[in-house]
Formats: sequence, structure tokens, C-alpha cells
Amino acid sequence: MRRRIVLSSVAAIVLLGHGAAVAHDRATIMMPLGQNWAMPAGNYANWRFTALSQITPQNVKHLAPAWTFSTGVLRGHEGGPLVIGDRMYLVTPFPNIVYALDLNHDGKILWKYEPKQDPSIVPIMCCDTISRGVSYGDGKIFLYQADTTVVALDAITGKRIWAVKDGDPTRGATGTSAPFVIKDKVLVGVAGGEFGVRGHMTAYDIKTGKRIWRAYSEGPDKDILVDPKKTMSLGTPIGAESSLKSWQGDAWKIGGGATWGWVSYDPKLNLVYYGSGNPAAMNPVQRPGDNKWSSAIWARNADTGMAKWVYQMTPHDQWDYDGINEMILTDQSIDGKMRHLLTHFDRNGFAYTLDRATGALLIAAKYDPSVNWATKIDMDKASKTYGRPQVVMKYSTDHNGEDANTTGVCPASLGTKDEQPAAYSPITRLFYVPTNHLCMDYEPFRVRYTAGEPYDGASISMYPPKGEKNMGNFIAWDGSKGKIVWSDAERFSVWSGALATASGVVFYGTLGGYLKAVDAETGTELWKFKTPSGIIGNVNAYEHDGKEYIAVVSGIGGWPGIGLAAGLANPTDGLGAVGTYAALSNYTALGGVLTVFALSH
Repeated sequence: MRRRIVLSSVAAIVLLGHGAAVAHDRATIMMPLGQNWAMPAGNYANWRFTALSQITPQNVKHLAPAWTFSTGVLRGHEGGPLVIGDRMYLVTPFPNIVYALDLNHDGKILWKYEPKQDPSIVPIMCCDTISRGVSYGDGKIFLYQADTTVVALDAITGKRIWAVKDGDPTRGATGTSAPFVIKDKVLVGVAGGEFGVRGHMTAYDIKTGKRIWRAYSEGPDKDILVDPKKTMSLGTPIGAESSLKSWQGDAWKIGGGATWGWVSYDPKLNLVYYGSGNPAAMNPVQRPGDNKWSSAIWARNADTGMAKWVYQMTPHDQWDYDGINEMILTDQSIDGKMRHLLTHFDRNGFAYTLDRATGALLIAAKYDPSVNWATKIDMDKASKTYGRPQVVMKYSTDHNGEDANTTGVCPASLGTKDEQPAAYSPITRLFYVPTNHLCMDYEPFRVRYTAGEPYDGASISMYPPKGEKNMGNFIAWDGSKGKIVWSDAERFSVWSGALATASGVVFYGTLGGYLKAVDAETGTELWKFKTPSGIIGNVNAYEHDGKEYIAVVSGIGGWPGIGLAAGLANPTDGLGAVGTYAALSNYTALGGVLTVFALSH
């Protein structure tokens, strides 16, 4: 009886979150709970959780492919499909083909949209030609093309309704993230920090494509949309021109802080949350100061873009620790007090829990024990370094304004976790986190800025921590305590998104191509299936004709698979990823295949 009550409560929670997510589209609200996967993360809170419960720890061993679909494109397939009623929508890597598939006929193609893009965009796309998905709202499918064009397509016909250019590819700007739909707006960030592109988040009108607001990551207050007296950081107003004061001269104009990660939203607070990336260049000596507000978490008013609060996790980032990873929103008790929380697993190896209404920092703890670049985050509110990482000088790459080579710093620049999104279960109240388990040698060098040319300034080699062989772990994390509950080791980094289910099964994919199911409470492996290629995409669930399905797109690539995807052989290419993951070629090959699973009996 208790199990049934819990599931009913979860259904109510998910219905509220899901209904809010598509409040502008009545047809979607009326569909049965759990049938759809109508937005990239399942709900506004970025839970990546399904209330469906047909697939259980007891019967998951009977999961088998129901049908498959080839995308016709190689390179890395990040992201995952959407399901709206009887239709599934998915997008490929460049050239960003969008497919509408008929679920009544095992994925029959209903329409196909293939944009015309200049192939010169391919060489400037960092870490492969990926796309992290399409979004849905107002009867439209929204695509963010590699060349930064935002496109609205009619969900029924595939006809283009409007299109707008978000950035300038000739200066290194690219589009890789999934658009984010809220109310009457479509939000998109921008990639290209490694080319010195100044990051920004932009909101467009859902019906016309007209720009509503744009907020930059660094620069004058009017550009970054802050009120120096009202925008807070750790409980204190940020003050006038907080960003400009933290950069030398005009370095902020080419300062990075890209916004290519995930977005979440709290309808009651009307706040959107996202992270900004690392500062440019990757050589920290060339940009003295804290470099605000790169590597930071932003909370902004969804209607105006004005920032309510901001928190910088890695001031003067010296290791390429972007802050773009997803923000997961929950309501939980911390120290006996119910809080509206935001949990973020940062590239820098620390998991942060903040009050999402105020930006108060509540917990900051390492979610991989190998993290060594900093001893801790200072949690003493009376300290002058409150909220800042306590950097170990041995691992610093900036010694009083001089370049410093460092070895054995953990995590590597791809972080303890990159964009591969975690999942959260409101039943177990645990986060399920795909992680990297790598350290690096970091050698900064001087680099000169030229528009449209790489502006990185570091050579990197990566490897597992000393005495260990696994490059990744899949962990369960207790956010209220800041502790790992269980950890499953993987030979390679876990670069797929996770999916948590109401029945206590958690899914994730491996770079070797396995889709795995584990027990939510213990991490015990329950089932696995080898798909045609390595998995760097996200696992989704939906219901059709009363049956639960699990869907995942496999297609090796992305940062860890860039060697295979782009045919690179030099071990130092891909910021060291080619050499690090060279053995992947023994386990998987290129592909682009959607596999849909269901219980066989």
C-alpha cells in the first residue's frame, strides 16, 4: 500500500511540473501523465525522471529492442528524442536533420527537415558537431542549428515558420544546445568560448522569433542585465560594474563564459537558471582577476532577463572548468528546514546545493574523492574567502602572473562531469550522476586573439588517477548530506544522460555502447544491451498504446569520442581526448541509431 501511495504522490508532482512546462499548449496538458517526453529534461526542474512504472527491477531483464531507426548521420549524437502524442522528434549532428517519426508504425518518417548550412561551420565546432536536441511548444518544434540559426518548425507538417540568427560563426560562435521553451519564449545560449566568443543567453518570442532580451556573461552592468544594488551574490549586492572590475582592460570583450549547457525554470519564482562557461583564453595569466561572471550560476527573471542572483564557482578559472552543467531543482529539507533547492554538479568536481530563491550556498562537497585542485569550498560566512575554492598552489597554472605547468591535477579539464546530465528521483531523493574519473597535466602557453581562430592557450593530457584504471563512475548522490551513496565503476567516462524511474530502475549508457539498468537503491546492475555505437546521448521514457518504452540514440563522438568521430590520430588533439580514449576503437565504431526498447513479455 505504501508503494502505491508513493507512486500516486510522485504522479502528482510530475503532473504539476510537466503541466507547467507546456502550459502554453493545452493539447499537451490533456495527454495522459507519463505518455509524453515533451521537453529535453522531462520537466522544467531537470529531473530526467519518469512516473511510468511498468518496467521494474524484477522484469527489466526482459527488456528488448522493439524497433530501431538510423539517422543517416555519423559523428556524435548527444541529446535524445521528444515524444508528443503519437509522434517522436529527434535531431542529428551537423547538418542537423530533424525527423518526425510515427509511433503507430515503428518510426515511419512523417517529415524530414534538413537545413542548408555552410560546411565551414564544422571546423570551428568544439568537441564534435553535436546537437543536444530539439524542443517543443505552441505547436512548434524548435531547432538550434550549428550555425546559430534558431528555427521554428510546424510540429505537424515540418514547415519552417520563422528563423533568426543568434550569433556570428565567422567569429567562432556555434549552436550546440537544446532550445528551452518557457511561457511565450524560446531561450538559447551560445557556444564558442574557445574562440573568445562572449557568452550570452537570449530569449526569443515563441510566435515571431523577435528578440525579447539578451544577457551577456561578462561586461558592463547594462549588458549582463544586473542591478548592482539588487542582484545578489552569496547574500551581498554585487555592486556597480562587478564584471568590468574583474577583467584587465577590454579582455572581457573576448572573455568566453559561453552558455552552451542546460536551462531550468521555477514557475512560482519565475526564475530561469543556467551556467556560464570558462573564461577565455585557457591560459589564466593572460586574464588577471576573477573574470566575473564566467564559470558561474545565474538566476534570472524569465520575462526581463534581469539577474536576481549569481554565484561564481571557479573564480579566475585556471583549468577549463566550465560551469554550464544542468541545475536540478528540488524541494527538500536541509538541517531540518524545508528549502527550495538548486543542485549543480560542476566540472570542477564539487557538487553545490543552493537556495534557488536567494542564492544562499548550503552545501559544497567533492563528488569524486580524487578531486585535488582545491581542498574545499570555504563555507565560513565570516571569512573573506567565503564561497571560494581553497586552491592548492601545487596545482595552480598561474603563479603570481607567470605561466606554470602542473601535473596530476584532478579532475581533468573535461571535469568530474561535463554536460552529460544527471537524473533525480523524488522517491529515493537521490541524484544519479554520470561522471568522469580523470586527472591531467596542464601546460598553459601564450595565445594571440584573432577573430574566428582558436583562442585556447593550453596543452592537456588526461589519464585516470594514480593506481586506478577506470575512467568513469556512475554514482548515486545524497544532496542533503553531500555524500556518495554508491558508485559503479566504468572503464571509460560515463558520457550519457541518466534516467530515473518511479519503479526504482535507473538507466544510463556507456561509451562502449551498452545501455545499462541498475537498481536505484543499491546500484546493482540489472540488465544491459549493446547498441550499435557508443552512447553519449540521453535516455528517455514514454508510453504508447498503454506500453512503456525506453529510447536512446547511440552514436560515438563528442569530446571523448572526437578521435573516432573526426578521424584524429594525434594523442594531443581534442585537448588530449584522442590519446585518452584511444582504446574506444576496440569496443565501438561510428553510428547514428535510435533504439527503442520495451518488455518482451
